[in-house]
Amino acid sequence: TEVTEKLEEVLMIWIKQIRQVLVESEQMRREADDIGPFAELEHWKSRMSSFNGLREKLFIIFYYYYLFIYLFIYFLQDGSITIAANEAKDNVRYLYTLDKFFGPLAKASPETMMEHVPSLMNAVCMIYCTSQYYNTSECMTSLLLKITNQMINTCKTYLCEG
Repeated sequence: TEVTEKLEEVLMIWIKQIRQVLVESEQMRREADDIGPFAELEHWKSRMSSFNGLREKLFIIFYYYYLFIYLFIYFLQDGSITIAANEAKDNVRYLYTLDKFFGPLAKASPETMMEHVPSLMNAVCMIYCTSQYYNTSECMTSLLLKITNQMINTCKTYLCEG
């Protein structure tokens, strides 16, 4: 949204500048009576420079507009953003089912923690069996590693406090 707003601001500035140059180019020239032909050449060189600059700005506007549209169409057709969004949503939904086990894993005594492990493993198994995206060996390995790390940290804390 911020980028879009900034682009709109830049485009509005460019449009005002273009209009100003066009208005100025249509106004009558006031010249001294004693100027020579060199002034005529300078006048048209100046106009050429102004209008070439405008053409370049318009090309840049068109180029970025075209690039934006191209990227928009590409990502709509590609579907990778939609797939990634769906994957994240699905994974969050499944991992929320484990949320109730995170507290006992982090704060319980080792004995109390072990009471929750069978239910936790059943929930992990359910995720593996039913999730469309999270049932890969990479995801499961990462999750089980984090669960194990938490169990080890909880036991360390328990031993240090006891």
